[in-house]
Amino acid sequence: MFIRLIDDIHQCTLCQDFLPLGVNPVLQISPSAKVLIAGQAPGLKAHQSSIPFDDKSGERLRQWLGVDSALFYNADIFAILPMAFCYPGKAKSGDLAPRSECALKWRDKLLQQLPQLELIVAIGSYAQHWHLPDNNEQTLTATVKNWQKYYRSTCPAIMPIPHPSPRNNIWLKKNPWFEDKVVPELQAHIKALIKVLNTNK
Repeated sequence: MFIRLIDDIHQCTLCQDFLPLGVNPVLQISPSAKVLIAGQAPGLKAHQSSIPFDDKSGERLRQWLGVDSALFYNADIFAILPMAFCYPGKAKSGDLAPRSECALKWRDKLLQQLPQLELIVAIGSYAQHWHLPDNNEQTLTATVKNWQKYYRSTCPAIMPIPHPSPRNNIWLKKNPWFEDKVVPELQAHIKALIKVLNTNK
């Protein structure tokens, strides 16, 4: 069933009429994954290479997680499932929003294939709205600032973070508490998970 589901996703044409560069689902998943990276949608470079977070955003995200590329692209550790699997195209500022049809059709089916998840890293408002449906915060900043409320009370744990895009450099400068306090907690959790995995080999 798992293999059939992934094949169906790679053959999906649900949004093809709205995608300026055509269909190319970019995702990474294994039923063994311990961490879900829930992003927005592939960027242009990821679309071109078919490798998720294959850009400057990915470099910063891996720094925040405290892992190198080899660990990040190990599907038995990290599932990488954006809210939409295909590049949505350019907007006036940044990329267009992820197509909503994608998550509605595929996301619940995929999450059912991840029984060993221990942590969801919810990147940006689209992923946070999906994975934190009871969140009443009015802004992404407020959601991330109150990360402990979700991180401590959900199973798997959910860590809301901003998008690691260079476009968020101004946000990061205005909110130094994120890299000072939240990132170390995230890194410690990832490090502990990887240590357990290595111990159990």
